[in-house]
Amino acid sequence: MSRDEVMKELEARNMTEIIELIEDAESGDLEELEVAKALGLLRDENLNDLVIKLLEENGVEIIYLEE
Repeated sequence: MSRDEVMKELEARNMTEIIELIEDAESGDLEELEVAKALGLLRDENLNDLVIKLLEENGVEIIYLEE
């Protein structure tokens, strides 16, 4: 799924906070993000993986927290 397709899916689900994270990453305003490994960012595992990939492609270091 392309970046635009991911963004459209997030918009359709009203996930504005995740859209803002991606936009911050693209503008260089987000360098790292802490994520609970067991939870991820989103409930949808496939969409979660796509968002994480987009963030990493924009230079964001994902720090997985153990519970």
